[in-house]
Amino acid sequence: MRRTAVLAGALCIAGWTDALAQRALTRVTGRIVILEKDNTPTPDLGDAVLYLEPPGGRTLEAASPVTVDIAITDKAYAPHVVVVPAGSTVRFPNHDPFNHNVFSTSEGNAFDLGLYGRGETRTRTFSSPGLVRVYCNIHPRMVAYVMVMANRHYAQPGADGSFAIEGVPPGSGRYRLHVWHERIPAEVIKEITPGAGGPDLQIALNARGYRWQPHRNKYGRNYPTNAGRERY
Repeated sequence: MRRTAVLAGALCIAGWTDALAQRALTRVTGRIVILEKDNTPTPDLGDAVLYLEPPGGRTLEAASPVTVDIAITDKAYAPHVVVVPAGSTVRFPNHDPFNHNVFSTSEGNAFDLGLYGRGETRTRTFSSPGLVRVYCNIHPRMVAYVMVMANRHYAQPGADGSFAIEGVPPGSGRYRLHVWHERIPAEVIKEITPGAGGPDLQIALNARGYRWQPHRNKYGRNYPTNAGRERY
């Protein structure tokens, strides 16, 4: 009976310790806005990505890999931006009645899925954290982004720009909050102290000078003009 009582006490202490650890975690919340030319409304706030870099070179817990789809329909990728843990697999099903060639030249995650047609799906597993720019070797306007994350502390905002990054260890030192959006010239980086109290973060991104820039094909050359070339 004494052994049973000791075991029960140990389980209670373990449960209490786990509960304390959970209560010690905090969250980072706020809202982003994008400053637009002529103050027009922002249609793509949800395409932003926010993620935390821990202080002092610490390593944060990674999330489990997942499998997600980026569908090809009407010469477009959907969704336009996905965020996945390192080791995750992205499927690229082709729903168009013609061929596509999905590829990327992004460092650490370069790939080429080759030419494939309607009803076919090809996949790629992303092991290196970082931003992957995904293109089509036939259609120069087709662009998607895969943000591959080293830890689980990231979020995409809602349509109103609000975001929440859950389960953040407060620890010591200041985190670096990275904010990325395809239409701003560089990531915005803000030092924060999770759990320090105060109002939600308010972050403004400036897209007033954004202009779409053409990229090169998988051979490093300019895409041919549409004249007699892009038949579909």
